[in-house]
Amino acid sequence: MAELSFFEKVAARADVPAETAQSLTEATLRTLTERISGGEIDDLTNRVAHELRPFLSKERQADPEAFGYDEFLRRVADRASVDPSAAERGVRAVLQTMHRVVGPKEFEDTIAQLPAEFRTLIQPVPRKG
Repeated sequence: MAELSFFEKVAARADVPAETAQSLTEATLRTLTERISGGEIDDLTNRVAHELRPFLSKERQADPEAFGYDEFLRRVADRASVDPSAAERGVRAVLQTMHRVVGPKEFEDTIAQLPAEFRTLIQPVPRKG
């Protein structure tokens, strides 16, 4: 059996269709590039699949913007054209999937640059049984 793609993993974790998972992944990664340092983006880019690298390109100033959790979710919801609840599930799914892809140290370096509320997003959600 072939390994699931990043988007398929996000779709399963967020309980959304594959198309929506791709939109949520792109929106989350683009918003992440606005919030973390250029050096950290470079480190992440070197660890993700080629299909995700365009979403991590930083075409602006090197300094990250300072905005909180709610603004992060608002930007993701706007970019992915989803409601806030789907945006939050999507961000959670993307971050949890990224954690597995980039490894614990690199992921911790990234999360350390985000507001404390993001820690709750990376905790696994109990599966519905």
